[in-house]
Amino acid sequence: MAHADWLIDLGPGAGHDGGKIVFTGTPAELIARGDTLTARHLRDYVAP
Repeated sequence: MAHADWLIDLGPGAGHDGGKIVFTGTPAELIARGDTLTARHLRDYVAP
């Protein structure tokens, strides 16, 4: 995900609880301003 050109984050939750678009943009944008579970994990993954 960190190397993707564009991300579409679906949520909140999974399965029947998910399915709404909660973010679209670049990985850098998601790290900088995203407040989703995906953003938090990606932030931890790319942190120096």
